[in-house]
Amino acid sequence: MLLSEQITLRLAKRGFLGYLSRREELHFREVEVMADIEKYYDQKAQQEWDRLERHRTEFAVTMRAFEEYLPKPPAKVLDIGGGPGRYAISLTQQGYTVTLVDLSKNCLEFAKDRAKEAGVELAGYVHGNATDLAQFPSESYDVVLLMGPLYHLLTIEDRQKALHEAGRVLRSGGSIFASFIGRYAQIRYAAKHVPTWIVEHRQRCEELLATGVLKARPEGGGFTDAYFAHPSEIKPFMEEGGFETLDLIACEGVISMIEEKVNDLTGELWQAWVELNYRLGKDPTLHGAAEHLLYVGRKR
Repeated sequence: MLLSEQITLRLAKRGFLGYLSRREELHFREVEVMADIEKYYDQKAQQEWDRLERHRTEFAVTMRAFEEYLPKPPAKVLDIGGGPGRYAISLTQQGYTVTLVDLSKNCLEFAKDRAKEAGVELAGYVHGNATDLAQFPSESYDVVLLMGPLYHLLTIEDRQKALHEAGRVLRSGGSIFASFIGRYAQIRYAAKHVPTWIVEHRQRCEELLATGVLKARPEGGGFTDAYFAHPSEIKPFMEEGGFETLDLIACEGVISMIEEKVNDLTGELWQAWVELNYRLGKDPTLHGAAEHLLYVGRKR
């Protein structure tokens, strides 16, 4: 963050936003949100790594999509917002040339350590923001993973910026994999774990349903501000950004929120469930109940 932005951010937190133009106010609110997200993930690198251990189906279904749609190694992959590097390391182990970009320096350091433990070396570890990839030349990657940033960008303008940058660095005909959190994921989580949430946080619940935006808990301790996408908007958003749709997949398949027993399976039975969930995850009738949705596209 530039020094001028740090100073203005401090002023903003002290209530001086009223002295800024509307454009400046929006810019520095974005800076503040990004700072909060960076702080969150700086503290959660291990937890983010472990999350895909707990939610094995999400990881396995995503890897299955890579198997179907990725070009052959050693294709160049830019993993934007890849956090602690779970997918970046797995793809590097398969022979891909992967550069990891993330807002969190701690996640990048964590990824370096995990890559070393795995006996691989990523092509690069870059501290950066998905909405500004100026350090990367245009049309320099065969594949872009945008599997995280879009649900941390609250405005359509910022999501469009991130998508534009992803498209810019991608070669013509290159592949994009973009992740979204489903609009009703929080509602389903509440039904399973905290059914009182819809009453105790009625205003936040209504804002989520109306706009897709769920603000962080005022008292802290939970997730950051986030955007939960309606399944019907994903393909139009990506296609307007210059991509041809190849697939849209519910990453938990048919077992969203009821995954525990399946995730404990091993061997052939586990693989059978992975294949079934990958197959059923492509069924549009399941997309509204998805926790995570994976868009697969090709740059036109």
